[in-house]
Amino acid sequence: MPHKLLGISGALRAGSTNKMLLREAARLYGAADYVEADLNLPLYDGDLESESGLPEAVNTLVAQIAEADALLISTPEYNAGVTGVLKNALDWISRHSEKPMVGKSTALMSAAAGRAGGVRAQMMLRSCLVAFRPRIALGSEFGLANSSNEFDAEGRLTSAHYTASLTALMEALKEDVGQNQ
Repeated sequence: MPHKLLGISGALRAGSTNKMLLREAARLYGAADYVEADLNLPLYDGDLESESGLPEAVNTLVAQIAEADALLISTPEYNAGVTGVLKNALDWISRHSEKPMVGKSTALMSAAAGRAGGVRAQMMLRSCLVAFRPRIALGSEFGLANSSNEFDAEGRLTSAHYTASLTALMEALKEDVGQNQ
């Protein structure tokens, strides 16, 4: 049975290179069922939570994480950190009684316009994830620099170097999923 991968992008934009990177990572992972999470969530507000409980979109996200064999998380870098979209999603997830990320095989990556490819955002993301206790795949740190110029018309990476690095990260994730089952 193919693994279930959940892609989580720190960008909402339909044409986001982080979403493209997630799809390319899923393709390079190989036989897997891939779904992308919808992080278009309301801003976390304790009053809203007290009055109405968790929004249905948050419950859906938590269920998707719980059902996935592995997570692919890609974030742009905004002002040397993760996006508000991604941090907000983590804040909501942390409020759920289920802790779906504990022990979950996870690969981190980033795509950004700058020459560092978003690696500072990945460092911040690692800090944010400590409380969630996922199993972060040990592979090359993957930051896609100048990301808007690195994909062809089909959404595939054009650089052999980036393709090899992302493939290595997906191999490390597959190995971790195998150890985690």
